[in-house]
Amino acid sequence: MSVLPSLNSIKVGLTILFDGEPYQVLTANFVRMQQRKPVMQTKLRNLISGKVLEYSFKAGEKVEEADLSKRKADYLYADTTGIHFMDTESFEQISIDSEVLGEKAQLLKEGTQADLLYFNGNPITVSLPPKIDLKVVSAPPSIKGDSASNVTKGVTLETGLIINVPLFVKEGDVIRINTDTMDYVERIQ
Repeated sequence: MSVLPSLNSIKVGLTILFDGEPYQVLTANFVRMQQRKPVMQTKLRNLISGKVLEYSFKAGEKVEEADLSKRKADYLYADTTGIHFMDTESFEQISIDSEVLGEKAQLLKEGTQADLLYFNGNPITVSLPPKIDLKVVSAPPSIKGDSASNVTKGVTLETGLIINVPLFVKEGDVIRINTDTMDYVERIQ
């Protein structure tokens, strides 16, 4: 863990140690007011709990960079005890609480590769690829004349997730989904 030299070192995307836990900097604004010492106003997200807080770092305050490591893992399955992955290097099986991914867990199918983020040797969060391809297993037929602008229909994917897609998507198609927004991006085949 390295101590950051100045307030200007606190940048968006940086992972710091705050109150003994890893936080990611979401926003960072350097503020200098008359007759006051400069501060770095930040918005921080706890990587373990997901909670967001606002904090102003003052000049001279020690800020440490969090010592995190990232490892590739393949999704195996989910059950009542959590979401299970296999480390691609050590072949060790790792379990993560289902609440870490929330509804995004429905994007995972067997073999999906993700990055596990470790803090103090323990997995704390999962970073999914930006886009995932899934097969449509159930889609209502589109009706002729339903061609008004931006008309969508709900389809069921191979993982059980239901999302809205354009009318031309049919059962058996493979579609690409944005993992951040959980929205349809494009039809692959």
